[in-house]
Amino acid sequence: MKKIIDEYKGKKVLITGGLGFIGSNIAQSLVALGAKVTILDNLAPLYGGNWFNIKEITDKISTITGDIRDKDLVEKLVVDKDIIFNLAAQVSHIDSGNIPFEDLDINCRGHLTVLETCRHLNTKAKIVFSSSRLALGKILENPVTENHPANPLSLYGVHKLAAEKYYYLYHKNYGLNTAVLRITNPYGERQQIKHSKYSIPGWFMRLAMENKTIKIFGDGKQKRDYIHISDLVEAFLAVAISPKTAGELYNCGSGKSVEFKKMAELVVKKVGSGNIEYVPWPENYEKEETGNFETDISKIMKATDWKPEVKLEEGIARMCDYYKKNKKEYVGE
Repeated sequence: MKKIIDEYKGKKVLITGGLGFIGSNIAQSLVALGAKVTILDNLAPLYGGNWFNIKEITDKISTITGDIRDKDLVEKLVVDKDIIFNLAAQVSHIDSGNIPFEDLDINCRGHLTVLETCRHLNTKAKIVFSSSRLALGKILENPVTENHPANPLSLYGVHKLAAEKYYYLYHKNYGLNTAVLRITNPYGERQQIKHSKYSIPGWFMRLAMENKTIKIFGDGKQKRDYIHISDLVEAFLAVAISPKTAGELYNCGSGKSVEFKKMAELVVKKVGSGNIEYVPWPENYEKEETGNFETDISKIMKATDWKPEVKLEEGIARMCDYYKKNKKEYVGE
């Protein structure tokens, strides 16, 4: 931890999508580490941007409402930064099929804008991109390594995969110091709970707190790797300062998968209300089901001194405590 403190003190850091779930938690940690933090977020209503996420640090950071597709704005923001956590995104794989050009525009052109700007104005910045396990598509072999074949099942996954290739290409061809984290299923405090289009643990928690029914498609035995936000933040911070990570892609999960229904059962147990109902898969929905997902995280652990610490039961308990205190800030009540 001392190395991380030493590395970040006084560093100028930009977080795109910084009012969202992952970005705001990174910002909280960076402020505690003495970094000079700038957040860029477009506060699109469907996504997770929320001013409440940074209420404790609002006066300690710079926050700009804007878009990574705005070239002039991006030029002003990246020119003097030491580290860029590039998290801005259209984040719903479900919606991507209905808004294909918006998904393409944000998740591809937006990231090209940042990379091109850094190529011309700031080649020394470390740029860390948040990708998704959905870039892989149907899982053919577990545990999943970084070399698993990638055949996405949604436009969201296609565009995430394309962005991964951009980051590698800009490292290889132009010498940019990039790294990509392919995230499994993140959950935890500050996650949006307005709808079910992403962040399923958060949505389930809201339903349980309102004593409603959690509906699970099929038998719920499909395995997922859930990573708590505190572990995920530590991974981003570790990758950004490691000299071994330039140009690399890393799986980022807990390394321990559980059945989907167990996650739901833990939510209901910790909240103390709500119930679970198993229902048939909706028509055509199974076409986007990836199958069991068990993550091999050995590569990121070898490149950094990071390792996940938070077990699912503990993480769900932390999340429950947070939303029992702050739920109204996330549902508009």
